[in-house]
Amino acid sequence: MREWILSKTYPSAAGQVRWERLGDPNQQTVVLLHGTPFSSFIWRNIAPALARTNQVYVWDMPGYGTSDRFSSQDLSLDTLSSVFVELLDHWNLVTPAVVAHDSGGAIALGAHLRHHVDYHSLALVDAVALAPWGSPFFTLAREHIDAFARLPALLHEALIRAYVDSASGPGLRPQVLDSLVAPWLGGQGQENFYHQLTQRADDEHYTDQLQAAYESIDLPVDIYWGGADSWIPLDRGRELAARIPGARLDIIAEAGHLSPEDNPAELTAALLHFLHACR
Repeated sequence: MREWILSKTYPSAAGQVRWERLGDPNQQTVVLLHGTPFSSFIWRNIAPALARTNQVYVWDMPGYGTSDRFSSQDLSLDTLSSVFVELLDHWNLVTPAVVAHDSGGAIALGAHLRHHVDYHSLALVDAVALAPWGSPFFTLAREHIDAFARLPALLHEALIRAYVDSASGPGLRPQVLDSLVAPWLGGQGQENFYHQLTQRADDEHYTDQLQAAYESIDLPVDIYWGGADSWIPLDRGRELAARIPGARLDIIAEAGHLSPEDNPAELTAALLHFLHACR
């Protein structure tokens, strides 16, 4: 499995962010956003391929992956969108291309529509954008967060492994699953997991406020959706494409919600085609 290390840091308002830059600085810039409860690790097979013809930025959002995680952290979509705006300013990026998965989609949309950040183009992958969103477990756990937070460690681990694996259509390879669940294990990891889940409990109003503005988006937008996405059904992708002028929906074969893991080759080829067409 490809080694994945983010060597750079940025002290954001929500905690230290770890990030990395790949590729030629003289090429078009692409920024990759991950979702919940994942990290930039999901881009490890795609970012190097995109970096052959682009400058690529990847980052772990506060509360996820190797970035700061602590119990009092504000991880609302609104705050994470503000952190993204901070980072773009720190990187001196003016009109990057943006590729965003899951809740990263809501964060990228918020930065564009609420903070007026301009993009060269936007690719949304199995994106959180239209309520209701989230897997059945996500909804159940939000309603009984105190009970889930008190689960014995072994039961918590089994639950988290099953939950994360359910994001994949064909199922995740053991090493990949281990890497994705590792940040959420142990006493502190378990506490952090349910903290970030609690933070999502009030976030549907965020996408509710955004969706009225989708029809005003005036830039190239492609939408990619796993044909077997059980977390956010394909119909939500079709609706999103219909709401954004000129947006095109591309269904990723044999993929669930984790298209970057389930079919990285097809998704990479589609992204490269889209980015090249938008030059």
